[in-house]
Amino acid sequence: MFKHRALKAATCATAVAALATLTACSGGTSNSGKEKTKIAFLMPDIASTRYELFDKPLFEAKLTSLCATCEVVYANAKADPATQQRQADSALAQGVKALVIDPVDSAAAATIVGNAKAQNVPVIAYDRPIPGGKADYYVSFDNEKIGQMIAQSLVEHLKQKGAKGGLLEVNGSPTDAAAGLIKKGIHKAVDPSGLTLLDEYDAPGWDPTKAQNWVSSKITQYGSKIAGVVAANDGTAGGTIAAFKAAGVDTVPPVTGNDAELAAAQRIVAGEQYNTISKPIKTVAEAAAEIAYAFAQGKAPAAQTTLFDTPARLFDPTVVTVDNLDQVLIKNGPFKVSQICTPAYAKACRKAGIH
Repeated sequence: MFKHRALKAATCATAVAALATLTACSGGTSNSGKEKTKIAFLMPDIASTRYELFDKPLFEAKLTSLCATCEVVYANAKADPATQQRQADSALAQGVKALVIDPVDSAAAATIVGNAKAQNVPVIAYDRPIPGGKADYYVSFDNEKIGQMIAQSLVEHLKQKGAKGGLLEVNGSPTDAAAGLIKKGIHKAVDPSGLTLLDEYDAPGWDPTKAQNWVSSKITQYGSKIAGVVAANDGTAGGTIAAFKAAGVDTVPPVTGNDAELAAAQRIVAGEQYNTISKPIKTVAEAAAEIAYAFAQGKAPAAQTTLFDTPARLFDPTVVTVDNLDQVLIKNGPFKVSQICTPAYAKACRKAGIH
């Protein structure tokens, strides 16, 4: 009888121990189910204010709405390809399930794509393509169309005014494949226009100061022969306009832009910048979040087209001038009247019918 009771006790003890082990394992499984799914979001620079102000928070908000247990591993390379490589390596070491990257250097980013693929991590090229790396997906606005649209808008404006003289062209970074597409689009509009292209320049790192210095030298060289400037983004447009002001030019010739930054909107209202491009960042940021989350789940999202042999989703932009700024950037856009029409721009806003 004693032996039977002892055996029964031992059996019960073993069962309890087994149950405890099973419970512990079950608890571990539950915790692992709550582990964060990490997705990297690597931006290129701070020269353009959009990345910190819009791209990052919009991407994070959309991803959170899709996946409460997802975490964004964010980094900004501050225009340094080597820094971006280290940031990508760090993200991969943290176990990200997808990597979204706006490359500083499109050629150098091919290495990042290769490293990610070696670890079976899908790569989504964001805003700027990676021709040599064949990312898993590319999401952006149509950059070639952007270049063509801003240049065509300027060409038509100059012809309507009967302006005489030629154009300067300030392109983006020579290491940015998107800048190359914008440049190609600009030439599609400028080359057959009948207007003379006086000179052009590829601004390293999209640096406004380098753009300003180059334009300053061309003002010295060409003076009043400059009828307008096709600048590939709002940063280089700002540098261009600063060069004319520093040279004491009373009326700055029409200058294009791209990105619809707040400072550009104010320059347009003030008559200093002729146009910009509205690329609702919410559109691409949210699309990138959806695509990255699909890849993180092991699903390959459908593509609308291909670019550089990469599945792609490209969105159409909108040219903004003083005539439609209120509608595009305020009523249907990211800004409030109070943000654009500060005291320094209040008079110009009233003149433009913005109040």
